[in-house]
Amino acid sequence: MTDAILDVPRPPRPGEALDADALFACLKDRIPGLVAPLSIAQFPAGHSNLTYAVTSGEHEYVLRRPPFGAEHIRAGHDMYREFRVLSGLHPVYGRVPRPVCYVPAEASPFGAAFYVMERVRGVILRARPPEGLVLDSATMRQLSTNFIDNLARLHAVDVSAAQLADLYRGAGYVRRQVEGWVKRYRAAQTDDLPAVESVIAWVTAHVPTDSAATLIHNDYKYDNVILDPDDITQLRAVLDWEMATVGDPLTDVATTLAYWVEPDDPPEVHAMSFGLTALPGNLTRAELLARYAAVSGRDVCEMRWHQTFAYFKVAVIVQQIYFRYVRGFTQDERFARMGAMARLFAELARQTAGCGL
Repeated sequence: MTDAILDVPRPPRPGEALDADALFACLKDRIPGLVAPLSIAQFPAGHSNLTYAVTSGEHEYVLRRPPFGAEHIRAGHDMYREFRVLSGLHPVYGRVPRPVCYVPAEASPFGAAFYVMERVRGVILRARPPEGLVLDSATMRQLSTNFIDNLARLHAVDVSAAQLADLYRGAGYVRRQVEGWVKRYRAAQTDDLPAVESVIAWVTAHVPTDSAATLIHNDYKYDNVILDPDDITQLRAVLDWEMATVGDPLTDVATTLAYWVEPDDPPEVHAMSFGLTALPGNLTRAELLARYAAVSGRDVCEMRWHQTFAYFKVAVIVQQIYFRYVRGFTQDERFARMGAMARLFAELARQTAGCGL
């Protein structure tokens, strides 16, 4: 494969550039062998924390920082938490970039905490495949199978060996999630969405007990994994651990299914697609769930509730992004459509709950 299919950074968006000299002064004593000048570009596709490519001589790093204007949203933008997760996972799980250093807000040249990790080169599947990459049916079948198998593998990680056991807050994870995500929605609400109110009432009234307590990613989808350019069916690394914790693995599976678009889904769902899951050969949502159950050995009988809640969570996530756009904290025009996306996922949640509403 050629470098043309690799995920590549671009010049930073207006208002999101980083001062290279100030960054070097901050990092020179934290990263052995770092040399000036630093070259800084931005990976443009993310919707949450901002991600930059930082090149120093022959060394390539990735810097992650919170988005501008995210001070009102604490969850999901805790850089130290994400750095900790990577630090714990790298020795025992492997499929994560190696973390290099963490810088707290008070020591940061731009007033926000951030961390640096090594860059893992590879292919990331987004809304459109990279030019020159052939994704035939057999390839997508194997990739989707490996993708869900890796989620089961992640849920089997020994959290004590990863030194992440303290992320577990005890029984009642699912109920706490409902309470927390409702609060996040209220904090970022810009419009009245009747479907959201119906879903909130239903999920609150039917909260299941926790099925287990494992490490969970909470945003596991195609555009958060790096694939091997020489064998696109193989996963090299999993990215974006800002929402990782220890909790019910069924919530993790349900979130993945919430992002998974199938060929027969309505056109408006395809228009909001987060990846290439509708290409021929991909496992369906039902097949993904069956494969996960077989590989993990877990009981998935409560998935209707978890799927409803997962659609609600996605609605909240995109609503938080839309809130930043409405308030003028970002000039990224991609976010203008997030209001419509929040309504779409709220309706999907309502439909999944079905007669319960």
